[in-house]
Amino acid sequence: MFADQLLAREPLIRSVCFFGILAIMALWERLAPSRPLLVSKPLRWGSNLGLVVLNTVLLRAVFPLAAVGFADIASAQGWGLFNILALPDWLTIPFTIIVLDLVIYGQHVIFHHFPILWRLHKVHHADRDFDVTTGLRFHPLEIFLSMGIKIGAIALLGASPVAVLIFEVLLNATAMFNHGNVSLPPWLDRPLRWVLVTPDMHRVHHSVIPEETNSNYGFNLPWWDYLFRTYRAAPAQGYDGMTIGLEAYQTTHHVAQLPWMLLLPFRRSG
Repeated sequence: MFADQLLAREPLIRSVCFFGILAIMALWERLAPSRPLLVSKPLRWGSNLGLVVLNTVLLRAVFPLAAVGFADIASAQGWGLFNILALPDWLTIPFTIIVLDLVIYGQHVIFHHFPILWRLHKVHHADRDFDVTTGLRFHPLEIFLSMGIKIGAIALLGASPVAVLIFEVLLNATAMFNHGNVSLPPWLDRPLRWVLVTPDMHRVHHSVIPEETNSNYGFNLPWWDYLFRTYRAAPAQGYDGMTIGLEAYQTTHHVAQLPWMLLLPFRRSG
């Protein structure tokens, strides 16, 4: 009964969590920014959030049921490991969150190392600033591929709709948190990195230096970077001295414009 009520309120839950975290991070960035921004904030936010709106509309058109809806169908049809074994929710929900997080980590690594996929993902990395909206800046084609990968993992696991909803809300919230233009004091940041990707930890991943760009892939749980040795503690030039973005687009004035972002993967220089 509780699960049915939770799923019936999925749009409300998503909206409250999204706008709540966005507002909290925006206020935090306003009161205590970690770095000064290089590009006009209204332009960047308009384009990055415009991309969110576009992605949401297109995703619902291509995947009407999305991940939670597909999980509901999988549960009703008895598809996947958890449905075959009939495991209890107290075990499958945390396991689903951990496994799906590993899948997202693996997807992230793959998008960095396959040129055709990197063309899509570099829309995210081309941002010359790093703030809460950077965590929402993804090309629509990457969003489609990511959803397809996620649905495949859900089908194999037989993940419950509730588990998938919790995972998606957590992933969205932590992505906005760890892309925030904020910093935690070292005494808090260091221990927190064992259980959660922090803004300073993920900021390294947005460094212009390729060795640093190809590190700290985690969005939510940091364990996979430690396990697969992709963790880097800090940027070589320090957090204040590091350059954010991609070398090829440091002097490009269009990086914060929505049409430029949409066309970037198809440019010859990509």
